[in-house]
Amino acid sequence: MSYNNESVSLQHGVIEFLTVAVEYCLLLESAEQHSREEFVSTALKLLPLLYLKGSLLPEIDDLYDDAPSDYVTEENYNIVRNNIAYVMGSQDDFLDVFVEEMRYSDQPVLCTVSENLTDIYQDLKNFVSAYRDGTDDTRQAALILCRDNFIQYWGQKLVNVMRPLHDICYNATDEDL
Repeated sequence: MSYNNESVSLQHGVIEFLTVAVEYCLLLESAEQHSREEFVSTALKLLPLLYLKGSLLPEIDDLYDDAPSDYVTEENYNIVRNNIAYVMGSQDDFLDVFVEEMRYSDQPVLCTVSENLTDIYQDLKNFVSAYRDGTDDTRQAALILCRDNFIQYWGQKLVNVMRPLHDICYNATDEDL
């Protein structure tokens, strides 16, 4: 279904997605304030909600030429990623077969929880910031971009990172935490 009106940015499903995105951003921005167990447990509750709400975002006709501003700088990105890496410690690395580099190799690729979560964060923080600071046109453009990026990029990262988080949460020993 395709929508093309100005009220789409305030539709119930979009507001629900925005609400979960805000919670996700807050978790990642405060990662260092949580134990690994708390952080992983909360992430495992938010990630499926993000996926569900992202998959329900409305398809909108792209009427805007200007992409919304990027609010997440490289410095912000690195601070968030490093804080998550610190919390994850030795549990940050995982092997993944669902990444582009795997097409050229028969071996799994080493990935990190921190980078995957921060890649998702970057898109969501840009989306949340555009909603907070932008005009209706900016919000609609941010919604289009976020939905497209969900389909093409961060939706797959989200499902990839849930596997190691699930393993950490449910198969961890006391020394892992």
